[in-house]
Amino acid sequence: MVQRSNPKAIFIVEDDEGMREAIEQLLSVAGFKTAAYGSAEALLDEVATQSPLCVISDLNLPAMSGLDLLTELVRRGEQLPVIVITAFDSVSTRQEAVRLGASAFLAKPFTSKALLTAIDDIAARRPRAGISLD
Repeated sequence: MVQRSNPKAIFIVEDDEGMREAIEQLLSVAGFKTAAYGSAEALLDEVATQSPLCVISDLNLPAMSGLDLLTELVRRGEQLPVIVITAFDSVSTRQEAVRLGASAFLAKPFTSKALLTAIDDIAARRPRAGISLD
């Protein structure tokens, strides 16, 4: 399987259409390309052929949760940073997300700055060998 890396692409998994569109618009203005999905299953169909900078995933999704998505990405050997977002914040949920490999955890409503800072932190940690940021 050939992985195509795109350091300016961000995948968004959010079942709330308004929130998904707001995140897409913010990221577009910030210079990122986005692909948005209403479910974790839809993302998983796509992730095998693409390698975005990161994934932003809601925690509470219709069938497969954001935590289930993290687990499945690890099971598949995908090394994608995931930012978990949720309106249902709790210490135990944050701890579980981090244990499963989440790169960041943001409680809704979060600020644009908080999301962009989390993305910048991920970009700073990603290997740059052979990757053009143009």
